[in-house]
Amino acid sequence: MREDIRNWISAAGALLVFAGLPAAVARFDSARVAANASAAGDHRSIALRPPSPPPAVEPLVVLAVERDEARDINARVPFSTLPNPAARPFAFAGAPDSLARAIDCLAAAQYYEAGDDTTGQKAVAQVVLNRLRHPAFPKTVCGVVFQGAERRTGCQFTFTCDGALVNRTPPAAAWERARDVARAALSGAVYPKVGYATHYHTDWVVPYWSSSLNKIAAVQTHLFFRWAGWWGTPPAFQRTVSTTEPIIPQIARFSPAHQSTVGILGLPSNTPGLAAPAVLAAAPARAIGADMLGKQVGGAKLIAFAPGINAFILLLDAKTPDSYPAVSSAFCAGRPRCRILAWNDAAVAPQGFPLPESALSSMAFSYMHDAAGGFQRALWNCIRIPRATKAECMRLRDPAAAAPPQPLQPAIKAKPPETVVIRPMEGNATQPQ
Repeated sequence: MREDIRNWISAAGALLVFAGLPAAVARFDSARVAANASAAGDHRSIALRPPSPPPAVEPLVVLAVERDEARDINARVPFSTLPNPAARPFAFAGAPDSLARAIDCLAAAQYYEAGDDTTGQKAVAQVVLNRLRHPAFPKTVCGVVFQGAERRTGCQFTFTCDGALVNRTPPAAAWERARDVARAALSGAVYPKVGYATHYHTDWVVPYWSSSLNKIAAVQTHLFFRWAGWWGTPPAFQRTVSTTEPIIPQIARFSPAHQSTVGILGLPSNTPGLAAPAVLAAAPARAIGADMLGKQVGGAKLIAFAPGINAFILLLDAKTPDSYPAVSSAFCAGRPRCRILAWNDAAVAPQGFPLPESALSSMAFSYMHDAAGGFQRALWNCIRIPRATKAECMRLRDPAAAAPPQPLQPAIKAKPPETVVIRPMEGNATQPQ
């Protein structure tokens, strides 16, 4: 069999035979080879869209050979000499809740496929976004990542169907790094080295399709491919994508964005990013430490946290008020009781606990939950951030509108102004894992 493999490498277009695989899987795809030859010999042949539909998306079926021999086989497959242009930037245009889901689906693909390696994650993210814009694949980021996950052998990304999501949980710091890479990719960042690649594999396996696609790049131990002919050229990646991302239950335990939304205490069921407090408490708690103060964490700048790490002062982005519940969930997940006090203007944000009363009127958003009592509330400062639902508005006391003080009785001394102290909620004060 190994001699057959070597003959396949040296003879362009030879049939790659797989022991034990159905003939329909192992048969030679003459149409792809013809497209390869046409593209290599005449660039004009790929200028117009072919009348045939997009190529079929096949599962990753690999040849049963040892790793060293697989590496030898892969090394003998030449890189394409055709141009390898960088993909166009992609900017996600959906609502904040869909963006949060897209970020976490993309981050999951990056982390489980490339580990805690920024370069590898950027390459994986680019392949996912290339697939997103190609008509052969689903129209959502989460759909692309979890395509075929319901089948043990049909998934496109093996981590979605091999038990990795159950057996391994990303460490909090690594997960945040992956989310940062995903957030950048969905905001226009491009990893140009892999161009318009739609396929990749590690160099220690040999997929059956590797002979019929154009090998265009290598990133560490991964090899990247694109379809031959027109379907691998930039005009093929023009498909309009969906702006509504689905909830993926498989990653809900470490992604608040993928936990079911509920309506509690008058909050509408479509409040972006709002999840049941019991679900939030069941998720892994983010490790928060003094080294994070003043830094961006989970989409917000962490200003201060209270003893017990169950109350936080945050600085949020004034441009994305609908994302505030999802950001709060990123801090409060894993904590049976939690409180968020947030501002969106650095000039008026307090710098720690206890809070001065003067700061309360400028607070932009607050969130709190108590999993044991099923209590949850997310409120906006509707003077600063108008909301369509009155139940989402804080009750604020405007200091300028306060009633003038009454004359004091001669025998009563005036009291100094009081300071409002926000105390940590009692209960679980254990350090997060």
